[in-house]
Amino acid sequence: QVQVVESGGGLVQSGGSLRLSCAASGSIFSINGMGWYRQAPGKQRELVAGITSDARINYVDSVKGRFTISRGSAKNTVYLQMNSLKPEDTAVYYCNALIQTMWSTKVSDYWGQGTQVTVSS
Repeated sequence: QVQVVESGGGLVQSGGSLRLSCAASGSIFSINGMGWYRQAPGKQRELVAGITSDARINYVDSVKGRFTISRGSAKNTVYLQMNSLKPEDTAVYYCNALIQTMWSTKVSDYWGQGTQVTVSS
């Protein structure tokens, strides 16, 4: 079994900062990449930031210069530092991990349960 658990959401005023954390655990053989998605009410889920196993990073245009994704030294954790938050960043943020388990050669998506980020104006 594999678990992906996020933490760090909350309520913050416009211009403030939050740091999201995510950890994957369980029968993991390798993690190919990790990322953060978000879904606002009435909108589709979108990729906010992703980081590959060889540290290539990409961001959605709307967060460039404000958000920073990083992986922990253990490589099974990923963080999202969010600065200069705006009301339009309000959404449920989900952690995603591309994982090969010890029992398969297949790489599959694993998702966390989501953490609410609310930015007040």
